[in-house]
Amino acid sequence: MSIAAINARNQFHGAITAIIHGPVVSEVDVETPFGIVTSVITTRSVKDLELVVGTEVLALVKATEVSIAKL
Repeated sequence: MSIAAINARNQFHGAITAIIHGPVVSEVDVETPFGIVTSVITTRSVKDLELVVGTEVLALVKATEVSIAKL
């Protein structure tokens, strides 16, 4: 399967380095050329997509809000 078009402009190719399974949601860490991106998705989606450590994925980031914190 390939994606013909998508409106999410922030796309990062990478591979899954860790999955922390929870009863409802799971954390999926993806190593990209720019660092690690962590996604929180349903555990059902992890199973349905057959995600495991080492799977190559495309992390899509679509945000309607970006917050800034002063350091």
